[in-house]
Amino acid sequence: MEGKNGQLQQRKDDALPRGTGNLCQWYVEQAENATLRDVEGNTWIDFAGGIAVLNTGHRHPRIVKAIVDQLEKFTHTAFQVTPYESYVALAERINSAVPIAGKAKTAFFSTGAEAVENAVKVARAATRRHGIITFGNAFHGRTFMTMAMTGKVAPYKRDFGPMPASVWHARYPNPITGISVEDALASLQDIFTQDIAPQDVAAIVLEPVQGEGGFHIAPPEFLTRLRNLADEHGILLIADEVQTGFARTGKLFAMDHYDVKPDLITMAKSLAGGMPLSAVSGRAEIMDAPGPGGLGGTYAGNPLAIAAAHAVLDVIAEEQLCARSVRLGAQLVDFLSSARANCSAITDIRALGSMVAVEFSQAQTAQAIQQQAMARGLLLLTCGPQGNVIRFLYPLTIPDTQFSKALDILSGILKPYQDS
Repeated sequence: MEGKNGQLQQRKDDALPRGTGNLCQWYVEQAENATLRDVEGNTWIDFAGGIAVLNTGHRHPRIVKAIVDQLEKFTHTAFQVTPYESYVALAERINSAVPIAGKAKTAFFSTGAEAVENAVKVARAATRRHGIITFGNAFHGRTFMTMAMTGKVAPYKRDFGPMPASVWHARYPNPITGISVEDALASLQDIFTQDIAPQDVAAIVLEPVQGEGGFHIAPPEFLTRLRNLADEHGILLIADEVQTGFARTGKLFAMDHYDVKPDLITMAKSLAGGMPLSAVSGRAEIMDAPGPGGLGGTYAGNPLAIAAAHAVLDVIAEEQLCARSVRLGAQLVDFLSSARANCSAITDIRALGSMVAVEFSQAQTAQAIQQQAMARGLLLLTCGPQGNVIRFLYPLTIPDTQFSKALDILSGILKPYQDS
């Protein structure tokens, strides 16, 4: 590569370890809503959203103002040393919104992995049990505990040695691979029979829609029966909503689509519009299980991120982003369904609101489409165990004309893949 991007890439390769890989070989200089501009003045329509972090877009004016206003007051005190009202107020807002039965309480952290690890801590403290069950193809983070919980080896676990103990993986319902609800529940019973007694299991952790795993949506029957199974054995049910939260699925939380209520919910990503903030919410009596000092972190609930999160909730409500998520998602599904009618390479389309994915028969097809899209000014992400799924994570604030332009770009790319 030549030019500024090439120079920066050389500097990156020299200064950073190869483990910090990058999708793009260009370097962003400016971003606005759903548009990215690189250091050479090229622009892209952003359908990646910082991996589901920017449901409210890049630099939303309300969020920028909230951060600037807080910046004029203070940037950091460590909440567990010197608390501040904005943290308490945000917890109150989250408590009133989460689909938790009864009174809820919330604690803030910095990353999604931190939220998941702290949910495990809370569950173990509340139940006095050690076992954690997650699901195949799940993604819960890159720290050691969350690596153990993640249901995929490469690249997340490979080369990093033994994982923490007391974590087992059940099967997640997936009609594409022939895993039925009955199969998934039977795999849980196998774990209880072969690996750990149910009375030693603290929590079952699942994504209501698997993110990295390919945007597979949990069937309502599965969640209902999982809730019943958990109740039967005194096991807590934890919903990992790090990727699904904050209007992406057409509801504030994906669990709002179900009658089932989890005991704990983890959240991060779009909670603070690009600022590092995560949270664990749950039933009050469960959240109170760890003693004072058992939860926290130096940067947990940073004041700037807290201010941004307040603005995010305002924007979601005032701009009706849940309804907009449903409308944009339906438009995208209609487009993909039309394309599928003439394209046998497309094997499935999955969607809940604007959490939309299209699966291809081969990974190289998905990756080729991703590369061609980038060359034409559209940034896309892949996912799934084989990397054969393209997921769409555009800002829900994207202008209609820009959204249509993105679909036009995608239409042109898909034409050569249509059946003759």
